[in-house]
Amino acid sequence: MYTLSNRLRLFSIILMVVGLVGLIIGFGQRPGSVEEVKEMMAAHDAHGGGHGESQVAESSHGKGHGEEDAHGGDAHYEHVLHQLQNKPWASLYVAAFFFFMIALGVLAFYAIQFASQAGWSPVLFRVMEAITAYLVPGGIILLVILALSGFHVNHLFVWADPEVVAHDALIQGKSGWLNSWGFIIRAVIFLGGWLLYRHFAVKYSRKQDEDTEGNKWYKKSFKISAGFLVFFIYTESMASWDWIMSFDPHWFSTLFGWYVFASLFVSGITTIALISIYLKSKGYLEFVNNSHIHDLAKFMFGISIFWTYLWFSQFMLIWYSNIPEEVTYFITRIEDYKLPFFGMLVMNFIFPILVLMNSDFKRVNWFVVMAGIVILCGHYIDVYNMVMPATVGESWFIGISEISAVSLFLGLFLFVVFRALTKAPLLPKGNPYIEESKHFHY
Repeated sequence: MYTLSNRLRLFSIILMVVGLVGLIIGFGQRPGSVEEVKEMMAAHDAHGGGHGESQVAESSHGKGHGEEDAHGGDAHYEHVLHQLQNKPWASLYVAAFFFFMIALGVLAFYAIQFASQAGWSPVLFRVMEAITAYLVPGGIILLVILALSGFHVNHLFVWADPEVVAHDALIQGKSGWLNSWGFIIRAVIFLGGWLLYRHFAVKYSRKQDEDTEGNKWYKKSFKISAGFLVFFIYTESMASWDWIMSFDPHWFSTLFGWYVFASLFVSGITTIALISIYLKSKGYLEFVNNSHIHDLAKFMFGISIFWTYLWFSQFMLIWYSNIPEEVTYFITRIEDYKLPFFGMLVMNFIFPILVLMNSDFKRVNWFVVMAGIVILCGHYIDVYNMVMPATVGESWFIGISEISAVSLFLGLFLFVVFRALTKAPLLPKGNPYIEESKHFHY
């Protein structure tokens, strides 16, 4: 049995407390009026640049003068005010979604192992089950944020603002799908289905440990996993439309559901590898060998290539066709988010392909850990790139809100996952493929 160390427990609690305090400060620093925005931008100009909240004027100030001249009054300052008020909410949302999608990716990978009757992976099942335990608290938090957004308590989703919809014929045409109650009801169905599968999958896994008469519970796991994967592939796509793509309601991509799936899938598999390597370093998982880590690293490499294929297919077709309402999505990101946009490509494609292409490197734990950390950071930036341009526009920078949100959810993730590891033996003894998995070598 795994025992959660006091040091890891304390570390995760400290991360949560620091993150929570930082987010409170971030929300408290939001400007409350146009006058405060003017003061912040004036202070930025007076000091010739700087850090903190005043930095928002760096890219937007020059655009604002033209807007003011054209419209008169405070149109630009009101625009920046709304962006800055969104910033802590958007930071909270990015981190909440990112850690939730890691657990969801692991859940899909776990179901695939059962549905394909894989023989190499059962020794890793307890790690996967522990990571998916985060779906419960992470899903509840995400649902609360979605509800607040869908009912326009914050201003993250522009389609939730009645004033905007009243003057936007295109959003009005999508109001049959993009409306507050439909948005929340679909979220409850998605989360409910995913959590229901996770509940029964773990329940059957525990019962299989005690089954001395046959593989009754394994067969049940096989059946519900196959059914879940059908449910998942539809609901994951719809969730990606609702929770990410609808930030830009004028834009759409038919590849978007697959694109988000590739991101959550590789992030989940990477997390399995990192936690398995950590547990081995602490003397646990003695039945996990270099061949298991090698297979996980192969998935990290392969899905990174798959993600890049989807990213390029989506980008190239839209960029080449040059249809104004479609290409604007990428122009905004290339012009205002140049560093995270191109940096994400390096971290999610170029770095993994250089580090993990060599088969021998996939068996070197520190190489896999290094690649895994870069991949996870890269996919956090990917989510950041998908959310921030539509919510904070050009008023972005990595500040206290972003760092605190990551700290809060990282602490919660570590606490929930490693606490879940203590609930059952790390080796699922009743699995019919366990001996094959324990002796997996090539």
